[in-house]
Amino acid sequence: MHLKPLSRSIVMERERWLILYRLVLSLDRGETRGVFTAAVIVSVFFWGVIWDRPIAWACRRANWPVDLRPRRLPSQSTMSRRLKTPAVAQLMQAVGAHPALCGHVASDQPLIIDAKPLPIGGHSKDPESRWGQGVRSLSKGYKLYALWGAGTMPLCWRVAAANISEQAMAEQMIAELPQGDGYLLGDKLYDINKLYDLAAQRGYQLLAERKRPGTALGHCRHSPARLRGLALLQTEAGRTLYQQRGDIERRFSGLTCFGGRLSPLPAWVRRQPRVQRWLHAKLIVNAIRQLLLNQPLAVA
Repeated sequence: MHLKPLSRSIVMERERWLILYRLVLSLDRGETRGVFTAAVIVSVFFWGVIWDRPIAWACRRANWPVDLRPRRLPSQSTMSRRLKTPAVAQLMQAVGAHPALCGHVASDQPLIIDAKPLPIGGHSKDPESRWGQGVRSLSKGYKLYALWGAGTMPLCWRVAAANISEQAMAEQMIAELPQGDGYLLGDKLYDINKLYDLAAQRGYQLLAERKRPGTALGHCRHSPARLRGLALLQTEAGRTLYQQRGDIERRFSGLTCFGGRLSPLPAWVRRQPRVQRWLHAKLIVNAIRQLLLNQPLAVA
């Protein structure tokens, strides 16, 4: 009997899920509520996320290969209830914070900060979404606000309605940075004195293009860190350093260019808690994908 070979896409999705499953098991505390451990709930959720399908799809036995399917699958209602519990949320956080994914803050590599729109349909009834600036025009939905370092997961990230300013989210994320000594790169939206001062307090020099190039600075008080940053951008070394800001565009585009990618939010992902949980899982899947492209992922 001739068996049809599995497509490369299917093989890769299985590989990513197996890596995630082993990682989840290694971090699970073994807490059980009812029949299912937190590890089972998270693993089933990831199976749906990897295949870009809703929770109800992941709860059906027919949608699992026999060799990967758990002995018992939770129902959709069990999944919806348990995904909101502290034990499951803590396990998801532990997976996303694993050192193999997050890496470390390297003094010789600048940090980069930016935001990515997460659009939904304009007629959606989601009460927590808002209209905000999208890629080329206004769009309704949410935004991913991220601060990236050397790892495949962001060092800090947030999800909020699309009308929340990038500067407000940047204040929160910069405050979470470990004390360091390096550079933080952003676009012209981050060229405000408060962010320069906050970055300097954490040991980083913010570099951002001027909001109004070609104009005088005026007579108001300017952050010494802003003046240093603007002066550095006038030098060849500063311009060369700032060119690395394009790396975040590649990171965001990398989130959308593979099977199981972060596409526009599907119809079953609405309200901020669900959007945040879905996005967290997509970031983790993408981090696993990047690591598998470069080297085997060792999970203790």
